[in-house]
Amino acid sequence: MATFRLKIITSRRIFYNGPCHMLVIPALDGEKAVMAHHEEMIIAIRPGEMRIQFEENGEWEYAAVGQGFCQIANNRATLLADLIERPEEVDANRAREALERAQERLRQKQSVQEFHMTQAAMARALVRLKETERFIN
Repeated sequence: MATFRLKIITSRRIFYNGPCHMLVIPALDGEKAVMAHHEEMIIAIRPGEMRIQFEENGEWEYAAVGQGFCQIANNRATLLADLIERPEEVDANRAREALERAQERLRQKQSVQEFHMTQAAMARALVRLKETERFIN
């Protein structure tokens, strides 16, 4: 079984640091899968669902991931993101409130920068709610 070294970091903690069989991340141009001996690259990540398989034919672990990037080099991957949460860590009520606030801000007149920041907040809230629903069902 071929594995690579994976380190996942947020501004608040090290989410994971260890061996990994496969990582699937939401890139700007679609989902990207990373496996052992992947070609060297840097991938921009958009808010979405991240999946990790630690062992070949093992269970998939899911997490909500925010904006960030993933660097792959020398059979190692380092993922840096502003948000990474497992479904059981998400506070659904707080995520719903954040979504409502973002939707209200979108209805108001905003500068271009404020508009993009509001869209990012809305995307984070939607991803967090989606992961919560997966955990509940």
